[in-house]
Amino acid sequence: MLAGIFDKNFSKDNRVTIMLIVAVTTISAETVMYIANYVIQNLNIDLLTFAKILGIETLYNMILSIILYPLIQRFGYYIENEYKGNKILTRYF
Repeated sequence: MLAGIFDKNFSKDNRVTIMLIVAVTTISAETVMYIANYVIQNLNIDLLTFAKILGIETLYNMILSIILYPLIQRFGYYIENEYKGNKILTRYF
């Protein structure tokens, strides 16, 4: 569902957009994980440590997205052409 929204509203060719999506997704996922661990394990809240870890993970994921995105993009276009292209034979009755 979320991928469909991103596919319609954002350009797949703009690297800045992809990096922003990676950053927002990383921040969202890590925040949900932090809150879940706090609720389940009843851990102490240390926001400074969480902010440091979150910043490092976000930067790391953004750098990985810059490096790996061209490969993922080529593979995605290949898969998209296989399913949406004219390579699928149709039957005439």
